[in-house]
Amino acid sequence: METPGSQTSLHRANLERVVRAVRMAGSLTQAEIARSTGLSAATVSNIVRELKDGGTVEVTPTSAGGRRARSVSLSGDAGIVIGVDFGHTHLRVAVGNLAHQVLAEEAEPLDVDASSAEGFGRAEVLVNRLIETTGVSPDKVIGVGLGVPGPIDVESGTLGSTSILPGWTGINPSEELSGRLGVPVYVDNDANLGALGELVWGSGRGVKDLAYIKVASGVGAGLVIDGTIYRGPGGTAGEIGHITLDESGPVCRCGNRGCLETFTAARYVLPLLQPSHGPGLTMERVVQLAREGDPGCRRVIGDVGRHIGSGVANLCNLLNPSRVVLGGSLAEAGELVLGPIRDSVSRYAIPSAARQLSVLPGALGGRAEVLGALALVLSEMGDSTLLESTFPAATPAFT
Repeated sequence: METPGSQTSLHRANLERVVRAVRMAGSLTQAEIARSTGLSAATVSNIVRELKDGGTVEVTPTSAGGRRARSVSLSGDAGIVIGVDFGHTHLRVAVGNLAHQVLAEEAEPLDVDASSAEGFGRAEVLVNRLIETTGVSPDKVIGVGLGVPGPIDVESGTLGSTSILPGWTGINPSEELSGRLGVPVYVDNDANLGALGELVWGSGRGVKDLAYIKVASGVGAGLVIDGTIYRGPGGTAGEIGHITLDESGPVCRCGNRGCLETFTAARYVLPLLQPSHGPGLTMERVVQLAREGDPGCRRVIGDVGRHIGSGVANLCNLLNPSRVVLGGSLAEAGELVLGPIRDSVSRYAIPSAARQLSVLPGALGGRAEVLGALALVLSEMGDSTLLESTFPAATPAFT
């Protein structure tokens, strides 16, 4: 019988603590595990040896600070996770293992707004094809992370705004994809997953408080507070695109006037350049022209940056993040957009909050969301899943 506070339960808790630290980081040295978990070096060494003998982790020689060390990661054959990212114009899928290695990845064009059934059907086909290319058995799939371009209602699991994806009205994305693939599916909006991706693999590494700003057909923010995504009780935290900048401004799709989105999203910005540049412009092309010196495109990019900076200043005053990461194609504009963002933050944010903030471009580009979907599964899966076959928990006795 395993009782709370017993040596058996304490050992089990320590096993799970070490596995959790390695699972979230991808790989850690034993010294880093000790710092992360608060366990002694001797305890970590014994647990790592036990986990290695049981096949849960792999240990490889490495160096840290010029000294020899041992890097600990989850076993490559312990299981795989799937990331699925639905953008407004694309579908991207990635397959990764528990050591944070991407085994296969592919993207294809897709009009997600048109039909949820078509989108999920295409995702099912692509997921199965990528699993086959890895040579890993499908029964090794632990779970799927799914990103959608809209807020998820926490209580119902459905999309919270039908104005964003009208073809998905009444759809529960988790149930729909889980029914097709036969594995657990964890769902979040694309901005939150972008934040997770950058936090684990990109420009957010090493910080615990950040905001990931994604500007595309809409504008959203993924908020990380003390190392955890903050979603709010209804799942709509981070809707920075609907901060009001001008009460007399353009009517937004949400029904209000002058939202940040109406001054920064592609659907509102691109028409400004049509008289001088003609139809058919994309945001990617505008960024390219701006980098090449086109004065109109540089002006538009700069204006977008200043407006985004106003929204970021509000975030600074409310949440005081240490880092803001700009994602999406707009980040490719570099200082043409980052400079104006910083200027607005300096002007409108509390000086102490502005001084502590760094504004960086995303390091992952268009892959941030699908890698964040992988990270979502890694964060949601239970540590007992990895331990149960080798270190089964004691069955409680009933009296």
